[in-house]
Amino acid sequence: MSTESASAPTPGSAAAIRVDPECVFCRIVAGEIPSERVHEDESVIAFKDLSPKAPVHVLVVPRTHLRDVRELATEPSLLAHVASVAGDLAADLADGDFRLVFNTGAHAGQTVFHVHAHVLAGGELAEGEM
Repeated sequence: MSTESASAPTPGSAAAIRVDPECVFCRIVAGEIPSERVHEDESVIAFKDLSPKAPVHVLVVPRTHLRDVRELATEPSLLAHVASVAGDLAADLADGDFRLVFNTGAHAGQTVFHVHAHVLAGGELAEGEM
């Protein structure tokens, strides 16, 4: 598992964390629900998707509870950090090429309303598929 440490607080660090006790991802972040973590730092965790759609399929989840990528966009440094971690994981777990997906809203396939980025990598990903 990769970890990142910094002397200064990183985006979404403990000082700014919001939690929804009913949210499954907040409970995973808190360690109440197990996950196969592949990265964690002060701002995000990343873990393997339970129903992978690619050879490498991990979720990058901010520790702070934000509903979707529109809310994440109000914290540009945290959004940039999510994208940076996604790239690092694609390099560590695959060949560095990856697809980054944010499902936003129920009609777009969002089933957990805590923003998370799907990182898909590790092989040729067909256009038009997740």
